[in-house]
Amino acid sequence: MERLRIVMVMLLVAVASYGQTAKQVLDKAAAVVSNKSGVTAAFTIKGDNMNASGTIAVKGRKFQATTPQAIVWFDGKTQWTYMKKNDEVNVVNPTEAELAAINPYSFIYMYKNGYSYTMAKKGGNYEVHLKATGKRNISEMYITVSQKSYAPLQFRMKQQKGWTTIDIRNFKNASLADGTFRFNSKDFPSAEIIDLR
Repeated sequence: MERLRIVMVMLLVAVASYGQTAKQVLDKAAAVVSNKSGVTAAFTIKGDNMNASGTIAVKGRKFQATTPQAIVWFDGKTQWTYMKKNDEVNVVNPTEAELAAINPYSFIYMYKNGYSYTMAKKGGNYEVHLKATGKRNISEMYITVSQKSYAPLQFRMKQQKGWTTIDIRNFKNASLADGTFRFNSKDFPSAEIIDLR
């Protein structure tokens, strides 16, 4: 009986340290993404009748994403989405799920609360599996992180409508001005602005 108890304690310690390792990987990935000057990358999104490629610039909570169809700016509170074919801008205060669908790097704020973690090694990368411990818009997420640089390479998110996959490439540090993350009406003088806040 005593031997069984020792084995159980050892298993619990192993599981706890494995979960801690997953959090450490996410902490390092978050630090890489949230450097003070900013980062840029190219991305491809697939899922729920969505298939888009583009570029993204991130600085803390702020981001600016560009695709052939749209440009999205987020300054940490307000989001502007310019739809090129309609020449209109929708203005909203987005939810966590809406931000995650557009900005994969929003994970750097999400994972710290309301998720449990497990991790596996896949080739030269870590794959961290996050599972919501309560009701969340994103119930599950897989984040693939480079073992060498800790740069996130892929996000797979489960939402009500199914899975969305975001692949990241050409991840680089950049020096980004705060104005990068705000819509400037002077650049789009003919655009109709629709405030949905």
